[in-house]
Amino acid sequence: MPRKSLIVRVLQWYWRRTRSLTMGAQAVIIDQNNRVLLVRHTYRPGWHFPGGGVEANETVKTALIREIREEAGIIPSGEPELLGIYGNFSSFPSDHIALYLIRNWSQPVIPKPNREIAEHRFYDLDKLPSDIQEAARRRLGEIFQGHAQDAMW
Repeated sequence: MPRKSLIVRVLQWYWRRTRSLTMGAQAVIIDQNNRVLLVRHTYRPGWHFPGGGVEANETVKTALIREIREEAGIIPSGEPELLGIYGNFSSFPSDHIALYLIRNWSQPVIPKPNREIAEHRFYDLDKLPSDIQEAARRRLGEIFQGHAQDAMW
């Protein structure tokens, strides 16, 4: 497992001491060919669903819409469907992730790689990258293969 950067460790220390709960929002975005959108960050290994943290005075859905637009240029055409809220305690104590499904969307602008997102790409479900985050792989199994939903990320 790769070592966490100093910045990540400092932020985790800060969040653990100033927040009783942290919340994130991520999306499973499916295109018209039933492919799933994944992003690769510059600061952690593997491929992940797009999304990020909920900021102060921001709803979970507002954070989701902001994050997927920033990371992939995606704008939902309808209401994102809440799939579940998962505990992510291996990353932070009391961390939770709200996971949404989005099938109807537009992408008026395709963002270029930046300091946060190295790339984003749609993948066929049977051709996922070998280094996809394990939690993302499990969520896709729950959605598309009928696996039992696990409350832990």
